[in-house]
Amino acid sequence: MNEMQFEILNMDAVTLAAEIAARRISSLDAVNTYIMHINNFNPAINALVENRFSAARREAQEIDARLARGEGGGRLMGVPITIKEAFDIAGMKTTGGLIWRKDMVMETDSEVVTRLKNEGAVFLGKTNTPILCFYQETDNKLYGRSNNPWDINKTTGGSSGGEGAQIAAGGAAVGIGSDIGGSIRFPSHFNGVVGFKSGNNQVPHTGSYPPFTVSLQEKMLGIGAMAKSVRDARLINDILAFTPPAPRNLEKFSITLPMDNLFYPVDNDTLRSLTEARKFLSLQMEVVDAPPPYYTDAALLWQQIMSIEIDAVAAAGFGKKPVRLWREYLREVLFKSSQLHRFFTWVMIGAKMFAPNPAKIAQIEQTIATGEQTVNNYLDNRLLVLPVFHTAAKPHGEVIRDIFSVRRTYLRYMPFIAYANTWGLPSLIVPVAEDQEGMPIGLQIISRVGNEDAIFQLGEIMEKHFRGYRRAPVK
Repeated sequence: MNEMQFEILNMDAVTLAAEIAARRISSLDAVNTYIMHINNFNPAINALVENRFSAARREAQEIDARLARGEGGGRLMGVPITIKEAFDIAGMKTTGGLIWRKDMVMETDSEVVTRLKNEGAVFLGKTNTPILCFYQETDNKLYGRSNNPWDINKTTGGSSGGEGAQIAAGGAAVGIGSDIGGSIRFPSHFNGVVGFKSGNNQVPHTGSYPPFTVSLQEKMLGIGAMAKSVRDARLINDILAFTPPAPRNLEKFSITLPMDNLFYPVDNDTLRSLTEARKFLSLQMEVVDAPPPYYTDAALLWQQIMSIEIDAVAAAGFGKKPVRLWREYLREVLFKSSQLHRFFTWVMIGAKMFAPNPAKIAQIEQTIATGEQTVNNYLDNRLLVLPVFHTAAKPHGEVIRDIFSVRRTYLRYMPFIAYANTWGLPSLIVPVAEDQEGMPIGLQIISRVGNEDAIFQLGEIMEKHFRGYRRAPVK
């Protein structure tokens, strides 16, 4: 790898876009550099599951020709990016990690892809997810398991786990994920990348799979960047959001950072990260140690909401076959002979246990309506800083056991993540530290919809002072 290629891999999207626009770097050189790099690291981590390298090279050549003629371009003109497999790209597959969908080629782009293409982005390919994006370990029977580039024996998280690993390894200038239960934030934390989950109905999700049609679930869904810098996350949100966030004066904000009021367990490395963050932030602005409203309700509400119409999710997994969850789970555990990963059938079995009846759904809707107003008022001029998980990345399979145990351990290990989903809040992950094994640790910055600018401002301050993004040497 020559010096220019090394620099390209370490550039964030904002920097690379400026270099391409100034014609100091060609789009084709950038695309070829990333393709070369992906071919080197992807066999070890299995992040990219479908590529469009030939099309990307053609598009890059066309962009370089346009720039040579003096024609202008968008904010991502000629910049190579990747995206979670869940988003439709015309001419590419959207499988949901399901063998029965392995030949389903899409005819149109998702709205997110359209907006990025309109800004000149060059798509290199699509990255791995769990089945139907429904659990927090990126593994399925169609494409296999994705591995953390910091330690291939550890999880990437999910459901945007392939994208988290891809960006951590330096496989694109920026990536795109989606998040209804930590699906951007778990992989960002575990892989050491910046991640942003947009708030309630701030970014279109037309053309993503599976579609979410339950209004309570739609409110929890957010789409955003998995990136090398906070400014890239801001740029992507400006491109994707229906309305770009208005400026906010950070001096008028305070911070809630629970320590004595954290209520849920974290390991010593995570606790140290919180302590250092509190010490630093206390020098910048007022920091309060208190639980936010409805804090202890979030995990249970999240699980109940995700269990609404769970039979339809299970049916989508089985396709035209009858839904026999226990049979498929045991077939896979005992004989490795199912087309469905055991994580999927296990999660479906557990979710059915929490599926609310119509009366309970009505009660949840009332709680959410009341809670949203209270939470939004609380966060009007306030930023909430929370951990993501109780540890850094764990060995493959352990996160699933933490979250989907029959002992309902999600009530201990999902509250930090569930808070932003349950209340439809934007949340930014900033890598701040590493544990004793060198695995990244991220913290969340959360606030209400409309305060995204303040979130990004604080994120930029924290990434400068703490670890920030570092490209992983694939091991």
